[in-house]
Amino acid sequence: MSPAVVFCTQRCLHCWRVQPPDIGLEWSELGPDEWDPPELVVEEAIKAQRRILTGYKKHPKVPEILWREAWNPNQAAISLSGEPTLYPYIGGLIREFHRRGFTTFLVTNGTLPERLEALPEPPTQLYISLTAPTEEAHRVLCRPLLKDAWKRILRTIDLARERFDRVVYRITLIRGWNDRYADEYAKLIERGQPPFVEIKAYMFVGYSQRRLTLDAMPLHRHVMEFAEELAKKTGYQLYDENISSRVALLVSGAVKPRIPGL
Repeated sequence: MSPAVVFCTQRCLHCWRVQPPDIGLEWSELGPDEWDPPELVVEEAIKAQRRILTGYKKHPKVPEILWREAWNPNQAAISLSGEPTLYPYIGGLIREFHRRGFTTFLVTNGTLPERLEALPEPPTQLYISLTAPTEEAHRVLCRPLLKDAWKRILRTIDLARERFDRVVYRITLIRGWNDRYADEYAKLIERGQPPFVEIKAYMFVGYSQRRLTLDAMPLHRHVMEFAEELAKKTGYQLYDENISSRVALLVSGAVKPRIPGL
């Protein structure tokens, strides 16, 4: 789910979502004049989940136990669309989900560290998207709307290291664009020392097809080659992969024993 919908601080080339230049329109990209309160957002998100499930309860191919599990969600991925930390009540949203027994998975592009710093309680897991490892590459690939966006991202990396236990860096690998920056990514990883690093292939879908070409979508073997190179440079362990999703997971050996389920 997302509390931000179309609002974002960046216009990333690889983003599947619609952006103003894609359709020749303009809108306030940093948010509306008024925002819904956290309690309403959570309640409506659960209602929307149940609306999707309507009609599946008695379907012969749907086990009832799975349907009931989905009918009563207890995990919230605060992501999907837009930059969630633009939502001014993001701390209240996380708290409301936790109050209802949810785990929370907050995804951010890192351009609003002040919102993370102000959280009254941390999400269960913080997920930071790092499509570019240098200021110049970030300017070209992510097309930030904030002039000091890169400095803000570096502050988020430092803040995450200081204040959050479960952190994932997500690298969306774009062939011919950011797949030559293993050294630079290794420096960012060394700076932030996240428990996890996820390398995932860019997918040629949605409105990104208007900005990139099919050649930009790497095969799984390209993802694995980059992951193995990054593992060697950082000392992280190549823990797992998923071929159908074209994704690899690196885990810091220093924290692996403390991570449940690994």
